[in-house]
Amino acid sequence: METILNINNLTKKFGYLTAVNNLSFTINKGNVYGILGPNGSGKSTTLGIVLNVVNKTSGDFSWFGGSTSTHDALKKVGAIIERPNFYPYMTAYQNLKLVCKIKGVDYSKIDEKLELVKLLDRRDSKFQTFSLGMKQRLAIASALLNDPEILILDEPTNGLDPQGIHQIRSLIQLIASQGTTVLLASHLLDEVEKVCSHVVVLSKGKKLYSGRVDEMISSHGFLELKAENTIKLQQFLETEKVFGEIKVEGDLITAFLDEPMDAKTVNKLLFENGIILTHLVKRKESLEEQFLQLTDNN
Repeated sequence: METILNINNLTKKFGYLTAVNNLSFTINKGNVYGILGPNGSGKSTTLGIVLNVVNKTSGDFSWFGGSTSTHDALKKVGAIIERPNFYPYMTAYQNLKLVCKIKGVDYSKIDEKLELVKLLDRRDSKFQTFSLGMKQRLAIASALLNDPEILILDEPTNGLDPQGIHQIRSLIQLIASQGTTVLLASHLLDEVEKVCSHVVVLSKGKKLYSGRVDEMISSHGFLELKAENTIKLQQFLETEKVFGEIKVEGDLITAFLDEPMDAKTVNKLLFENGIILTHLVKRKESLEEQFLQLTDNN
């Protein structure tokens, strides 16, 4: 698999504060990666370092297998790490024309990218008339003008209304489906779960997890149970190795599964052992629950 970006033991200190702490991970071609963590976890600093706008303290990173200099590699990167900054009195088309001149890109790309971000009908509208969501989509069009191999987005849905959030997330999925690798920083678990295939979880500059999103949430789930005899149910669950942690809140018992088992099998097992259930729901742990478990002690 082709490597787009390799980060190795990267550290960044601001005085006594360590913003990025010995961070290592790899971005491979053709996936959507999320750097997930609360504000202050080092997401933006990490992106700033690999985009050459923040100097590292130690460690290293390399683009495209280290075959090109960072300066040349960044010509194949599209990035939005700050709020969209265009000329308010110029149209969408005029603003993108300026970007084409800076990047050395043919003007024919403008309409193609405006159509991709669903702004072609507003190509001749002034930037100041755009909503925040439209401004963000125009910024994405701008970052895509040079057909980059990777698109980097820092908190792409920050401040947007629900419709704007949905449009940006759908756009990211569309861009990825066309073969562009995407790396986005977000503090929103929901965003990473819906959009990303891979995630790097950061807390206070340290990596807590790196891998596929579906593997992070690949636990066997848990059961919510109620029975006519709560004590008998609890005692039985504690003797069966298929069940891990057992939580009791009043008459509701939550039993985490250590092995795969469907609700029908659970119901049959308990019935055969003289336990009549009055409530049975099987649930899957969310990314949020996994994230909280990871960050509890950090």
